[in-house]
Amino acid sequence: PFEKQDLQIADLVTREGRALVIAVNKWDRAEEPDKRIKELREMADRLLPQVRGMPLVPVSALTGFGLNRLMDAVFKIRERWEKRVPTSALNRWFAALLEHHPPPAVAGRRIKLRYVTQASTRPPTFITFGSRAEAIPESYRRYLLNGLRDAFDLTGVPVRLHLRKTENPYETKK
Repeated sequence: PFEKQDLQIADLVTREGRALVIAVNKWDRAEEPDKRIKELREMADRLLPQVRGMPLVPVSALTGFGLNRLMDAVFKIRERWEKRVPTSALNRWFAALLEHHPPPAVAGRRIKLRYVTQASTRPPTFITFGSRAEAIPESYRRYLLNGLRDAFDLTGVPVRLHLRKTENPYETKK
């Protein structure tokens, strides 16, 4: 059901920062539709983890089945794509996340993350400031991204997270 070209198009859409809704056509011909949509959902989440939870809507162009649900899904995903999260809510979530699972020490040195803010929407883009941000492992980055998606209902849309080093005003002084 997901050809290589379909996955490449979906990946291009997410790399461009756009929201994605997949419409599965010819649903009037599907055998065991409940089982089939579950299989397609699992496959989509496995093959496109960067937009896990994106809407997958069965439609039939011939009968018009599912077109209302398709438009509902488009409007809902657009709301998520344009969502603005207040900085205070972000930092409360961030403090709880860091308390539950602090960043790992790299080369024996602790990484201290200070705060997070939302830089823009369309797609939701967040910036985290802290010491040695460039040394944060990719696995911890994914942990932060998945936490953002779950806490603020950003499933199904590409979320960008930039890690920035805070400036030390005494770094150049001797």
